[in-house]
Amino acid sequence: MAYDVLFEPVPIGPVVARNRFFQVPHCNGMGYRDPSAEAAMRGVKAEGGWAVVCTEETEIDPSSDLTPSIELRLWDDRDVPAVARIADRIHEHGALAGIELVHNGPHAANLASRIPPMGPSALPVVGSNHPVQARAMTLADIAALREMHRAAVRRALSAGYDLIYVYAGHGYCLLEHFLSPQHNQRSDSYGGSLRNRARLLREVLTDTRELCAGRAAVACRLGVGGGAEETALSVAETREVVHELRDLPDLWDFVAGPWSADSNTSRFGPEGEHEQAVRGLKSLTDKPVVGVGRFTSPDAMVRQIRAGVLDFIGAARPSIADPFLPAKIRDGRLDEIRECIGCNICVSGDHTQSPIRCTQNPSMGEEWRRGWHPERLRPKGSDTSVLVVGAGPAGLEAAMSLGRRGYRVTVTERSRVLGGRVRREAALPGLAAWLRVADHRAAIIDKLDTVDIYFESTMTASDVLEHGFSHVAVATGSRWRSDGVGRAHPLGLPIDPAAQVLTPDDIMAGSRPRGRRVLVYDDDHYYLGAVLAELLALEGFAVELVTPAPSVSEWTANTMELTKIRRRVIEAGITVTTNRALVSLAPDSVRTACVFTGSELDHPGDAVLLLTARLPVDSLCQDLLARQGEWDQLRSVRAIGDAFAPSTIAAAVWSGREYAETLDALPDPFRREITGLDH
Repeated sequence: MAYDVLFEPVPIGPVVARNRFFQVPHCNGMGYRDPSAEAAMRGVKAEGGWAVVCTEETEIDPSSDLTPSIELRLWDDRDVPAVARIADRIHEHGALAGIELVHNGPHAANLASRIPPMGPSALPVVGSNHPVQARAMTLADIAALREMHRAAVRRALSAGYDLIYVYAGHGYCLLEHFLSPQHNQRSDSYGGSLRNRARLLREVLTDTRELCAGRAAVACRLGVGGGAEETALSVAETREVVHELRDLPDLWDFVAGPWSADSNTSRFGPEGEHEQAVRGLKSLTDKPVVGVGRFTSPDAMVRQIRAGVLDFIGAARPSIADPFLPAKIRDGRLDEIRECIGCNICVSGDHTQSPIRCTQNPSMGEEWRRGWHPERLRPKGSDTSVLVVGAGPAGLEAAMSLGRRGYRVTVTERSRVLGGRVRREAALPGLAAWLRVADHRAAIIDKLDTVDIYFESTMTASDVLEHGFSHVAVATGSRWRSDGVGRAHPLGLPIDPAAQVLTPDDIMAGSRPRGRRVLVYDDDHYYLGAVLAELLALEGFAVELVTPAPSVSEWTANTMELTKIRRRVIEAGITVTTNRALVSLAPDSVRTACVFTGSELDHPGDAVLLLTARLPVDSLCQDLLARQGEWDQLRSVRAIGDAFAPSTIAAAVWSGREYAETLDALPDPFRREITGLDH
């Protein structure tokens, strides 16, 4: 009963949401290329109890072409069937379908359409370094923009959508650029005062409301001000805009600053951190309000409602991690919630133009093309027994999923704890939430009478062969190399035997550099190099972080952490040297070379921490395969996760699920959406 308020129906203009759970628009890397895959993904969320399920931003015209990003499109009537398929799947499970219409203005370089971008003023395109400049819109352009939006609204209504978004947030869209004094330098009736800068937003909202006319609700997604990067409205101006336009939308969706702030990672912000930005805005309107906060705690959700901060619990990432989060709260299965860890591997799909993935939910993005479901697995294919060696992310996922299928599973773990690398990394600065990967699987396994776990059990090939298992999954992880082999050094490095060389495994096991000067060499380019450098700096070491990349933790641009990581590194007093690769290691110094000129430089240091490449710990798998002639009841042996191919934690979890899904079964065909050819 404590959570009953979350399941109250809430009117949104002419439609009614069955509860307060609202999947706000979010990207997914599928869009116009993979609409059937997106339809299945959104449909699963509706099945899981979300009352409103929205698309990502949907381009309304070729003059708003976000190539290379892959979003939805409603450029013309040919796009309607694909967009309608998504709405249909959402409706199958009783949810309202929302669509976020957008013209990206100067955020879209129009690389595919080659139409010169347009914006409120003549300025370079934003959000990228493309050598393209937007032209200043004329009054005729503004009139044409309004007609583009009206045409897209008509198509969205014909596709069956219940909620039509007018998008003015995240610094990505033309309507917000008109609001912004940074981007809007006009002197006509669409520039200057805030009332003038808000004129186009008012007109588009009015147009949309007239077209929907009781058929669908109208939502306005507005960036909440404070001068944060691309969201240039002040707090006072934001409140004024909401007050002035309060009667036009049927729902307000407030986003805190640019996307990188709105979808902050757990490393840089806690659950519910946006409350301060949106608190008080609800009092300016009598329309319902939705906002996000990476909410996974139902108590925190209830407090947002009771305190009058929000009417709807908005979610993107928590709905990705657990599409059935509402149903689990409704049914009292709180211990089964698959909590978002805030790692933003989901966001990387949009930035890498690849289908969405999730560390916690390996079925995300696989609902259509592989037929996976977050809560249901096919029944077991035989009465065989399975041994899973290693209880890291891959092993735990495999054991949990096999146990849910009904197999008899034995897990052996050489240590006294579950989690493997995810437990070790969760102890590092800012990564505590990542422990949820292990905790969730341990909680589910504890409920399964089909899975047994044995700690402090190191298995040999002879041990395995003695126990009569039918299948063996080797999930023994990987180890970091200490010879320098990696991207920049595929043949390794000359290392003086007297040099102290450490790896991340050494640091996480408690070893520390001798002396106080340590050089961290990051040829991995994800999060770990900067995290370990920060750890050592916090412990008082003088740290220099060297990387052959142009920036620290370069790949984290895809998780929207690059700027934050660099700021954290600077604040920690870490010296940063980019664009230099190691040449050799001596006892008290390291030699590097410029990646462009080859010029060499010596760096003083008492120890070196290498993040280059990893080796699979797969000796058990290789030993068993070499003794295949001794197999009696044993039918298959496979390495999974990092023991097969070292990668991300998300990839390890996915590997465990893939092993469980395909045991005793032919793999499902890898489905692709084949584009029809015009004749």
